[in-house]
Amino acid sequence: MKGGIKMKCPKCETNLKKIEVKVQGAKHKAISYQCPKCDYFEFEPVSSKKVVEELRESPLKIKQKIVKLSQDRLGMYFNSNVIRSLHLKKGGDIYVSIPDKKHIVLELENS
Repeated sequence: MKGGIKMKCPKCETNLKKIEVKVQGAKHKAISYQCPKCDYFEFEPVSSKKVVEELRESPLKIKQKIVKLSQDRLGMYFNSNVIRSLHLKKGGDIYVSIPDKKHIVLELENS
C-alpha cells in the first residue's frame, strides 16, 4: 500500500495484505505484501534492507563441536571470545529455549 494505493497481486489481481514479518536475530521487522488467495508475496525493499543490515552486524557466530559429558549427557564448551563477550562466570545460570527443531536459544540470567 505504497502511498495509500492498494497493491494488486500480479498473479490473480487480489488486493495484497501488508504483513510485518519477524526475522529471528533482528529487532526490526520486514514488511511483506502477501496475497491471501495465492502463494504470491514480495518484501518491501527499505525494511528488508534494514533487517539484512542488522543481521550482518551480528557480533559473533562460531562453529562449535558437541562433546560427550557423561553417560547420556552432551554439552559444549564456550570459547574465550564468547566468555569475554558475554562476561560469563563459572556457576552462572543460563536459560535454554528450543523454539523449533533447528534452533537453541540461550538467555543469560539478569545480573
